[in-house]
Amino acid sequence: MPVMSNNLAAKGNFRAFREAVLLVDTHPLVLNIGGGEGGVGEAELRDSALEIVVSDVAVGAATNVGADAHRLPFADATFDGVVAQAVLEHVLDPWVCVEEIHRVLKHNGIVYAETPFMQQVHMGRYDFTRFTELGHRRLFRRFEEIDAGPAVGPGSALAWSVVYFIASFARNRRVRRMLSAAGRVMFFWLRWFDRLLETDAAHDAASGFYFLGRRSDVVLSDQELIAQYRGGIEL
Repeated sequence: MPVMSNNLAAKGNFRAFREAVLLVDTHPLVLNIGGGEGGVGEAELRDSALEIVVSDVAVGAATNVGADAHRLPFADATFDGVVAQAVLEHVLDPWVCVEEIHRVLKHNGIVYAETPFMQQVHMGRYDFTRFTELGHRRLFRRFEEIDAGPAVGPGSALAWSVVYFIASFARNRRVRRMLSAAGRVMFFWLRWFDRLLETDAAHDAASGFYFLGRRSDVVLSDQELIAQYRGGIEL
């Protein structure tokens, strides 16, 4: 089936993460939380200078450590970098998980996260939370921002919405799958609008956001947070 999301940011962001973490240590140790199935752009982390530890609650062939992100089984200041791509919407308490990320990172360690804002339920009962851009930034308020913004744009958000709207007419799982497949085939092309929509208003309509930051002992205040709003004119 056609892919409904168009993550244009991930590849470049992982390159930026790799470069930043190599400034922390020449042979950095990186924790990839929930990375058992791999993710978009993670191929950029395939560098012999990086040592990657993959943790996940579901232990698979690519998993090094079976772990709950709410209670990471690592000592303080263990890692030079931490990645959490499309993970924080699936944990019960993302604030606790980000505190754990802060704890296990070394001084000036680097974090990279992607989290959805407008995306329908995926992974069924294991999908709990969404964040606006400012909400996502506040989640990482104990980190200094290196870069942040939409990871997946408004076109993908619309594509997801249309497909789930069509599937909503189904009365059973079999029909839902059929309608979902039909919707994907007919409307996957909407995701390509993400390449055109790089306006301020797109920050209010994006499907998801990324945050690349550095561990800090300074906490971003709510006044500073609000001043960072980059969206369009309120409707």
